[in-house]
Amino acid sequence: MLPPWSIPCLLLLRRPGLAAAPLLSSPISTALRLASTRTRTRTPSTPEPTAPAETTAPAAVGWQSQLITPIERVGKGKSFRMRTYKPRTPGLRHLKRPVEDHIWKYGPYLPLTFPKKGMAKGGRNNSGRITVRHRGGGARRRIRTVDFHRLEPGPQKVDRIEKDPGRSGHIALVTNEASGKKTYILAADGVRAGDIVQSYMAGVPPELMAAMGGKIDPGMLAAKTCWKGNCLPLHMVPIGSIVHAVGSKAGGPAVFCRSAGTYASIVAKDEKTKTVVLKLQSGEVRRVSRWAPATIGVVSNPTWQHRQLGKAGRSRWLNIRPTTKSGYKTRRPKKINTYVVTPRPRNHGKRRTKH
Repeated sequence: MLPPWSIPCLLLLRRPGLAAAPLLSSPISTALRLASTRTRTRTPSTPEPTAPAETTAPAAVGWQSQLITPIERVGKGKSFRMRTYKPRTPGLRHLKRPVEDHIWKYGPYLPLTFPKKGMAKGGRNNSGRITVRHRGGGARRRIRTVDFHRLEPGPQKVDRIEKDPGRSGHIALVTNEASGKKTYILAADGVRAGDIVQSYMAGVPPELMAAMGGKIDPGMLAAKTCWKGNCLPLHMVPIGSIVHAVGSKAGGPAVFCRSAGTYASIVAKDEKTKTVVLKLQSGEVRRVSRWAPATIGVVSNPTWQHRQLGKAGRSRWLNIRPTTKSGYKTRRPKKINTYVVTPRPRNHGKRRTKH
């Protein structure tokens, strides 16, 4: 007779999967083998981690269905984000634009604009001669009046960041907190609506001078003034800083580094000649006045150079006409002396001989 503890083990033999298994010579040894197997399977196993349930966004409706999530593009050691579109039309297949979700979606501040019309749209000067080729047509646009002097002191609040059809970089509409005057300035990369920018072209403010103890502390002055979007004279900017919208003379407007993504670095300061040495992105080294204006940071919209228009019609919207490669047959002959009339060959009714 078997012991009571072996009865559950013998009942396992009646399972369908174990009925065909060969029995051992002894029922007790078979019960012990099955009991040991059952004991090993009772060891608790660690539960596998379950992945969180993925939440699917609702399908977009209308024109939003053409948008694709901004993807990461990597090229020449730099990573940037570009927006692509579903190829609903041939013009959208190769269209790539920078991600500009922070840009103002409506019209400009009209008191600071005037319409661009007349011969300027066709690349003509005041006498009607073509001075810039391959210009004409395009959408109607208004020229934004941008302040490149930045002479008005005091803190200015950034109302919004706008696109300017006349330039590659973005512009910022700022309001002077003291006077309430609105102006357009060149937006630095990273400046957003609600930020405070300031111009120190009129000198160090009295409250900042009092905070430094009545004398100029270069370290504290740089920490308080050298922020993105602030405009300073070049002698107040530390060596090695990155600046844009740089002027060439005292009291003059910014003339260097005004395109999208451009900047210059301060190399040295010459106290004897009262100049500052700048190094541009092209490698050119320039010497400008130490009282010339400069804005801290890089010009906004640095990924502008990677955009793709997608179709030829988009170039025509931007006032760009096609460029042809001909020119030799239509080129005007050069005359050294315009007062000497060179007679052209005439056959005078005679048949020319073929050479």
